[in-house]
Amino acid sequence: MKRTPMMLQLIVILFCIMAVPTAILTWYSGEQILRNSEQAIAESTLEGLDASRKLNENALNNLAQNTVRLTATHIFDRIRPYETFEELNSSFDTVTNARAVLQQLLNLNRHGEGVHSSFFHLGDADYVVSTDKGIKELESFESIDWLEDALKGQRGISGVWYPRRLDSGEYVISYVLPLNRLSTTTRGTIVVNMKENQIDNVFRSSGTAQRGFILLNGDGTVISHSDKGMLLWNVGENPVISGILAQSEREGYAFRENAGGERLLYTWSKSSRYGWTSLNIHSVEELMVSSHGMQRNIMLLTAVIILAGTVFSVLLATWVSKPARELVRSMRSRDDVVVKGRNELAFLDAAFKRMREEEAGLNELLQMREQDARSMAVQRLIRGEPTPQAAELFPSPYYLAAVVSIDRYRVYVGKTNPETRSYHRYLLTTHCDSLFQEGIRARSVYRGDGCFVIVINYGESERNSVSADINDALSAIRDKAAELLDHSVTIGVSSPAEESREVMDRVAEASEAIKQRMLVGSGSIQYWQEESGRDKKYIYPSNSERRMLNYLDQGDLDSIAKELKAIGDEIRSAEYVSYDNILFVYHQLTGVTIKHLRENNVSTAKIFAGRGNIYAALASIDTLDELEEYVYDFCREIVQYLARTPGETNQHGERIINYLQERYREDIVFQEMAKEIGISYSYMRKIVYEMTGQSLIDYLNQLRIEKAKELLLDPGLTIAGIAAEVGYYNVQSFNRFFRKFEGMPPSGYKASKCRTS
Repeated sequence: MKRTPMMLQLIVILFCIMAVPTAILTWYSGEQILRNSEQAIAESTLEGLDASRKLNENALNNLAQNTVRLTATHIFDRIRPYETFEELNSSFDTVTNARAVLQQLLNLNRHGEGVHSSFFHLGDADYVVSTDKGIKELESFESIDWLEDALKGQRGISGVWYPRRLDSGEYVISYVLPLNRLSTTTRGTIVVNMKENQIDNVFRSSGTAQRGFILLNGDGTVISHSDKGMLLWNVGENPVISGILAQSEREGYAFRENAGGERLLYTWSKSSRYGWTSLNIHSVEELMVSSHGMQRNIMLLTAVIILAGTVFSVLLATWVSKPARELVRSMRSRDDVVVKGRNELAFLDAAFKRMREEEAGLNELLQMREQDARSMAVQRLIRGEPTPQAAELFPSPYYLAAVVSIDRYRVYVGKTNPETRSYHRYLLTTHCDSLFQEGIRARSVYRGDGCFVIVINYGESERNSVSADINDALSAIRDKAAELLDHSVTIGVSSPAEESREVMDRVAEASEAIKQRMLVGSGSIQYWQEESGRDKKYIYPSNSERRMLNYLDQGDLDSIAKELKAIGDEIRSAEYVSYDNILFVYHQLTGVTIKHLRENNVSTAKIFAGRGNIYAALASIDTLDELEEYVYDFCREIVQYLARTPGETNQHGERIINYLQERYREDIVFQEMAKEIGISYSYMRKIVYEMTGQSLIDYLNQLRIEKAKELLLDPGLTIAGIAAEVGYYNVQSFNRFFRKFEGMPPSGYKASKCRTS
């Protein structure tokens, strides 16, 4: 681009400024047109389906009402006495009564559009009065056993609709209405068979985009379908239909693709009266023909606009670039900046580059000096040395100090490197200064050992509401620190001060407040309070000390755990207990235990090898729960050491060796391995060293290398394949350990064995 003339660049830029938004707008508007068209068509189709559903329900309701009205005429009472076909045909009067019933059923058929037939079955009679077969004996009439299954869905005294197939092969939807005592004393059932084609005619759309319709009952059985082969099938397992049946909405629509990639519109409407679902399927492509045509016309118009814009871009670029081209021509004739083969913009960039670099360097230097000066002023203020710059930073009369301490700082240091910790300090001090409300000035500095000091300054107008505002800000700092450091922090807050010289004392108060996390736990905000119980004696559970030594001699870890919990509960329940008192208790417990071991000629160096300074570890612990856990682990290691015998060592050793030999190919986590075997990790390392003379990791790698030496004799295996087979995830690690144990790389070992063979 630096060699492209400025005028050509302007042409391209102007073209992009004009053409790209136009193209995006065209695409967006086209997509919106299609989307809105789809929604409008879907809603229109849904309205049509809903109207068809209501029309069908009205027809069914009218037929049901006509049937109910027929029961109120008491026409069926005429044949109530005749329970057999023989009795019904015994006289002219009985036949006349039966024909009157048949005539009423025929009238019912004529009043209902699309009715195929109807029949009446009297209680336990052996005959049926039917409009299509006349008066027939039950054994020569089609089976009516289906009535019992149909009436299972009856609610109250109303009839039920039941889809079925007649013996003639025609599909109908039968309205089954048992006579009830409210209308007549006659017992029997009226069945009116409506043709399935009648529902087909109601739901069939005249549009060419329709792919079909389905009318389903509540369990997914097809009542009506454009494909007659699907009638009375259960299609509830179809994923699209099952999803629609599961919808809680009464009506809606959805777009889906079929197996052939055709996009289809599914519209559904559910009947609250019958529990049926009406479903129409349409082809989206056919419905959207006019919308796609409109989109093509918009794209054609856009192409014409872009072509006209290109011509305009050329003319505008020539006019706009003329002053810059003349300026560069003039500068080249008298300036010492030499940029050959580059365009006007590159020439101007080179001419002013030195100025920008010098300006940026100067600004960076000024910012660094200003930041260092502010930090130095805050550091001196918290040491009790107010400066004029500190007075500028904190012009208001009231001060607070807050100390942010990283919980379990030694663990945090063990997980991070110095560069990461420095970056974390920068991020946290930056965020601390920006999270306070307007009117409250705050500056933070790092004090060392995982502690940050925040000096908070506020005026008379903020004094009444400062407590809540500062608490909100400190809560935000605590949450932000947990996010940035991946570690919780505890914040101590001092009492207010009215002079800058008191800030040092307030920092000391905030540091003292942090020590309360020993009782309340990590991640809290602690406010300094005047301690009123310093004249009380220290708490020390001397009886617990003696009991713990007895439990230790007995190897009773459960009783030790209970005793430690009792000590913790006593400390928590004390009206006043200081941080120093708590440390004294646990220092004394560990000291007495070590003294007891030495008096009994037990080597504490062997037990606690690798633990480091026990008292320093206790001092670094933040909470009482962690102290209890540490002392319990301390006692557990002693009990394990005292209980150890040569036989037990051999038993554990055999389990360790077998475990490693069976799983040397896996990525073994030694801590989890120790738990599975039932011993501590440090004890497991000692056993392996005593048995093999090697460390745990060296013995594992020795097993892997010995197996690799066997595999290297196979000419069909590659070095990478052998490395993966014996548990190394990269060839570099495999080569390094192989050279360590064999003095040569695996390729050299393989070559030497091949020559020997």
